[in-house]
Amino acid sequence: MKEFDIFVPLSYNDGSPVGAKKLRDLRVRLLEYFNGVTFFPQPNEGYWRVGDVTYLDAIVIYRVVTDKVRPARQFLKQLKEEMKHIFQQKDIFIVERDVNLL
Repeated sequence: MKEFDIFVPLSYNDGSPVGAKKLRDLRVRLLEYFNGVTFFPQPNEGYWRVGDVTYLDAIVIYRVVTDKVRPARQFLKQLKEEMKHIFQQKDIFIVERDVNLL
């Protein structure tokens, strides 16, 4: 079983906010595909450095869990490419973890 965290930016690179509809649409799409999604609505900060410049993103996290790992990876790879366009980002961070249910 795998868990995937999708880090979703709350603003575009120009600083303008992402509309709530885009976040809702993403949640609906994940729910339809995975039959469940956890949303962490509290804003988180992500920092990264390129050369001498440090960047900051405010993000929220969507989490999905599945035992259908190969199709989930394919779905998320495609979704990532779409999200890069929709959210106007160079990249979208998605983390995959092994999970064991009790």
